[in-house]
Amino acid sequence: MKAQKVRDYDDNELAQQLREMDEQLFRLQFQMSTGQMEGLKKARAVRKDRARIYTILRERAGASQAPAEKK
Repeated sequence: MKAQKVRDYDDNELAQQLREMDEQLFRLQFQMSTGQMEGLKKARAVRKDRARIYTILRERAGASQAPAEKK
């Protein structure tokens, strides 16, 4: 998932995406621990996408607080 695509989502959609990714990451980690999955590419991609979403949410929170601090 590209950063621009993440920026196009609103906060509710991002929260939904995070919930889905958390569930998917849990399933992938469970599969890796039981030996059903060999590769790490999918788990790494999910972790990176989650990090992108958290970064965008943090940017939005910082942007909304910045004008209030200047007053």
